[in-house]
Amino acid sequence: MSLSASKIFATLAGALALGFVAIQGPAKAADIVDTAASAGSFNTLVTAVKAAGLVDTLKSPGPFTVFAPTDEAFKKLPKGTVESLLKPENKAKLVKILTYHVVRGKIPSSEVVGKRPSVKTVEGQKLHIDGRHGVKVNRAHVVKADVEADNGVIHAIDKVLIPR
Repeated sequence: MSLSASKIFATLAGALALGFVAIQGPAKAADIVDTAASAGSFNTLVTAVKAAGLVDTLKSPGPFTVFAPTDEAFKKLPKGTVESLLKPENKAKLVKILTYHVVRGKIPSSEVVGKRPSVKTVEGQKLHIDGRHGVKVNRAHVVKADVEADNGVIHAIDKVLIPR
């Protein structure tokens, strides 16, 4: 009994594929911070979260909803603002701004479409969501919704939200 070259190749390819899956193992879950870091469009936010000392909080079980300003949103701030906020002496102000972007609980976009809810932020003030024509959070537009993390959800926004 002889095997053709194509059957041998197919058998070897299948064995290699099975071996790769076995070596690879289960996928590691990604929390809010790791998900934001791997997305590639939240580099400034991740840097700010680290400077504010909020990494452990956003890696905790949650769940959280994060209205995450993109790198482009941070660029819209007046020149020098980000650099100033990242200074150790401005940590309290940075924490206030960042926690204004976070809500306890998981709020997928499907829960706000067609509605106008207000939600309380971790910072303590309310955000006003308008889901009637796209989704807006205060005056920021959600540019990418429902980025799933194992401890919540991220909604990318086009502006940095500033608490009163």
